[in-house]
Amino acid sequence: MIALSLAEIASVVGGQTHDIPDPSVRITGPVVIDSRQVKDGSLFAAFVGERVDGHDYAEKAVAAGAAAVLAQRPVGVPAIVVDDVQTALGALARHVVRRLGATLVGLTGSAGKTSTKDLIAQVLQRKAPTVWTPGSLNNEIGLPLTALSATEETKFLVLEMGARGIGHIRYLTDLTPPKIGLVLNVGTAHIGEFGGREQIAQAKGEMVEGLPEDGAAVLNADDPLVRAMASRTKAKVILFGESGEADVRAENVRLTDSGQPAFMLRTPSGASEVTMRLYGEHHVSNALAAAAVAHELGMSAEEIAIALSEAGSLSRWRMEVTERPDGVTIVNDAYNANPESMRAALRALAAMGNGRRTWAVLGQMAELGDEALAEHDAVGRLAVRLNVGKLVAVGGREASWLQLGAYNEGSWGEESVHVSDAQAAVDLLRSELRPGDVVLVKASRSVGLESVAEALLGTGTEGEVAAR
Repeated sequence: MIALSLAEIASVVGGQTHDIPDPSVRITGPVVIDSRQVKDGSLFAAFVGERVDGHDYAEKAVAAGAAAVLAQRPVGVPAIVVDDVQTALGALARHVVRRLGATLVGLTGSAGKTSTKDLIAQVLQRKAPTVWTPGSLNNEIGLPLTALSATEETKFLVLEMGARGIGHIRYLTDLTPPKIGLVLNVGTAHIGEFGGREQIAQAKGEMVEGLPEDGAAVLNADDPLVRAMASRTKAKVILFGESGEADVRAENVRLTDSGQPAFMLRTPSGASEVTMRLYGEHHVSNALAAAAVAHELGMSAEEIAIALSEAGSLSRWRMEVTERPDGVTIVNDAYNANPESMRAALRALAAMGNGRRTWAVLGQMAELGDEALAEHDAVGRLAVRLNVGKLVAVGGREASWLQLGAYNEGSWGEESVHVSDAQAAVDLLRSELRPGDVVLVKASRSVGLESVAEALLGTGTEGEVAAR
């Protein structure tokens, strides 16, 4: 974070100082919400959660080196007391980004946000110092924390923004106004909360509404609901996709024998060949989105192509591919799941199989509302159509719908099996896997299926599997 005095922070957030002997003391370390992450000069933001009250850790945070606590009540150690910590954190982030002078890139979409954010960050890093959202910390708390981690040297700030309703993206863009706003797609993630794809499009389109006239809206030419957002912005519009009308597009898209995408990247400044390290054809769209952002920021097609070809995954449990000593390949994509990402992962699995036996270990896709039965059934059927060797559906009712879809689509009913929990899946796989098999593990985050991948790789424990 850029160095600010406690007096200046109190003024910015409208707070009162308590137990601060010297208001000129400056925050020079990171702003954190976990006392275990405190470093010398930190500001510890004390949130009240469902099970933990951060105020109870204020003394521990200061003892560990925090210069002060951002709190909602006096805590007996140096503190800036505010009415609401979240609101104050947002105000501080807004103040800092105005001071920075960095170019802010905001991105949202129903699927692929984190992977695309990681690609953008790795490309832009080659041009200038870049800060980006860690993992998927894309909400009203995670976004300010990311913005506050920027320093005077930061030139690009890449911010992933998530939404669970109308107005959420607008709130986030008000805190950290992007100059470049990217919308990847409009799918069915959280459709149960939004009520329909049109409502999702309304929410995601808030990304481009507040862009300045000298900014840029980067929109997916292959998604009609996203492309229509061009009418909602005064900024320049840049289209990406495989459509011939896209400004930044992919030509001659193909997959290597190992399932990694390759294509000719074409931008207004030239063309260059890309062969990605990531797995699955769905990463082509993500790469094009990153390329469009980088092109707008002055990078050449060759520079972008080299960066994309060398980029890897920066976030855990997203198509993490590990080969065991016995030749079994584990694909851990268990961080989250929705219908679009499930289909993409299954297609990637089919491509990676390339004559090898494939397994899809799948669990519930959450927050689909009335669409849940149809979407789980469709994913189960797709697994069979893609000739996945065996679907292992893990969990309760929704998992049974996955298995039923595969059963009804299959020839003999041997293409799928339903097991009760992660441990049962591990037991089944350990008894039946053979060298050369490829195993995909994927479900919504709440299911915790990463424990299956960890157990098969020997990085977890039996107790951990059973407890999740």
